[in-house]
Amino acid sequence: MFEAIISLCLSLHPESCRDQLIPGYEAPSQSQCAASLAGRPPDISLPTGVFANGAPECQAVGQALEFTEIAPGVFAHLGRIAEPSSENAGDAANLGFIIGAERVAVIDTGSARWMGEAIWRAVRQHTNRPVTDVILTHMHPDHVLGASVFTEAGARVHGHAGLDRALADRRSNYLESFERLIGSQAFIGTKVARVTHPVTTETVIDLGGRRLVLRPWSLAHSPTDLTVLDEVNGTLFAGDLVFDRHVPTLDGSVRGWLRVLDELSLIAASHVVPGHGGPVLDWPQGAENTRRYLETLARDTRAAIVRGERLGEAVLHIAQDEAAQWQLFESYNPRNATVAFTELEWE
Repeated sequence: MFEAIISLCLSLHPESCRDQLIPGYEAPSQSQCAASLAGRPPDISLPTGVFANGAPECQAVGQALEFTEIAPGVFAHLGRIAEPSSENAGDAANLGFIIGAERVAVIDTGSARWMGEAIWRAVRQHTNRPVTDVILTHMHPDHVLGASVFTEAGARVHGHAGLDRALADRRSNYLESFERLIGSQAFIGTKVARVTHPVTTETVIDLGGRRLVLRPWSLAHSPTDLTVLDEVNGTLFAGDLVFDRHVPTLDGSVRGWLRVLDELSLIAASHVVPGHGGPVLDWPQGAENTRRYLETLARDTRAAIVRGERLGEAVLHIAQDEAAQWQLFESYNPRNATVAFTELEWE
């Protein structure tokens, strides 16, 4: 199989280049791919600071991201239990796609455009059905920055009603910080996609004989959490409302998150794909560790506030009983304690 690519380079560092996939030109032979390019020239929009090093051309299909079929037609990718870095090129979150009788939906798209391209190739290994829908489970950049590949191919982008504004407000910071974390070359071509279909209430997407139920949540892990339930086999994509092995990260409300977990546990799912770890857990048991951590975080924070501790001393011991249960604990728990303390001191 062959695909269309274009070589993009950094204006300030022209020696740093990356072949960027142009989706929708896959063909069994190089000549067929080239004929498709000639007959339907792509409209390529380049981010600031990037230039095209030559015209689009056809090459053998590049590397796909690894996915596991966790249920018939449902695929999950296990991101590394690590902070995004140049070593993992940002591959640090779980992603998924679901194949219906007529269409495909992708759930979260990773930390950079290269990941969206690798997801596209993975989908194409299993089906030629169009990717019509991209669903973003929340605003954090390790879940959303690969989406532009799919919008260029005509996909709709679904997200929490507050997601588009949240991404717009954080756009520059997300792009700058993740380019620094994973490296400029791996980040070439990355853009923040717009949410075209904001989800304000429970919404159903029909992929053809396969209904996906999208549900937005109130302030919890973040202000923009959204879950996806595949009604065919009860697979719940929980985004970062559920963690496994990777310590939960709080960018919203610890009280709100616990309330949402109460509601979430009532969903009639058989298994869950967490935002990190797994990649598949029994449901609702799969949320128990996340709940225990959050309850410990809230309990210890309230106790520190009652004792009159200052934030600086409180974060040193809040939730330390959980340290042995999680990876990346020292990286994220002090931040979580800070967020929880700031929230709960005003109860």
